[in-house]
Amino acid sequence: MLKTKQINDIYDMEVYTDSGDYFGDIEESILTTNKIFGWRVKATKRSYLSKILGGAKGVIIPHQLVKAIGDIVIISKAAVPVHEEESQLEEV
Repeated sequence: MLKTKQINDIYDMEVYTDSGDYFGDIEESILTTNKIFGWRVKATKRSYLSKILGGAKGVIIPHQLVKAIGDIVIISKAAVPVHEEESQLEEV
């Protein structure tokens, strides 16, 4: 059975990556002709997103990268911006 949610219920919901990292909170949905295009995720103080973005307030995650919505939102690790230090470590 497919469960549905209203968009209003998803605002301020916590977002985690599929690897379990806390990413941020849903701030807004972006709609295009009756479809959800993406989600604006705000960076909170304890989120991974605030660590890598610095002064930015958040990012837009395309809806295709959302894996599940329930009590929390789970997104693909591919949606996570790569921190410069991490990318340099991976190259070594």
